[in-house]
Amino acid sequence: MSSRSPTRSAPAPSQALQATDSLIERLAARLEPISRHAVARRLVVPAAAGILVSVILVGSTLGFRPDMSRALGTAMFWTKLGYTLALGALAVWALERLSRPETPARERVLWLLAPVAFVLLICGVQLALAPGEDRVALVMGSTAALCPWRILVFSAPPFIALTWAIRGLAPRSIRLAGAILGLCAGALGAAAYALACTEATAPFLATWYSLGIVGVAVVGSLTAPWSLRW
Repeated sequence: MSSRSPTRSAPAPSQALQATDSLIERLAARLEPISRHAVARRLVVPAAAGILVSVILVGSTLGFRPDMSRALGTAMFWTKLGYTLALGALAVWALERLSRPETPARERVLWLLAPVAFVLLICGVQLALAPGEDRVALVMGSTAALCPWRILVFSAPPFIALTWAIRGLAPRSIRLAGAILGLCAGALGAAAYALACTEATAPFLATWYSLGIVGVAVVGSLTAPWSLRW
């Protein structure tokens, strides 16, 4: 006498549909609206934390300018800080758009040229007014060989922090996002370094600070395919 194992009948289509609808309702009930500023906050907080760590590193390794009280009264000190912080802020602004694949970021990226143009204008004026024999000194200063490398080192904290932030987002162009991330980190690292640097000419700023910042941007672009992959 043969025995048959009981088989479970498939649920009726109506039952399956009801179960699906019930699952969708439970999932939808847990949804919460996300603030339109959520991406900006995700970028600003790591950037601020990164530059804070960079400032601490500058103070603990190089020390801040011994003539800081006098430097605070000079236009060139604030030009260095303004240039680097403006680049950093504009780069965060561009990253906020680059991290959302549905929106174009070209206009925000182009705004990065504004502080560069301003510094180049001051640089041109200083070089034009300086005697010919002094122009090389205005460009080279006394720390040209060290400046870009120091910026590269002090950009590491914001670079790491922003990389973590971007990995949780969805950049449309990985390499461009990596380059702007690096530019932002380089600018913030340069701002921290400016608290120790005693160079006080626009040609030095336009040349060696910019070279250090661009160097970090290149590193960001080259490493983006694996560092920002999600």
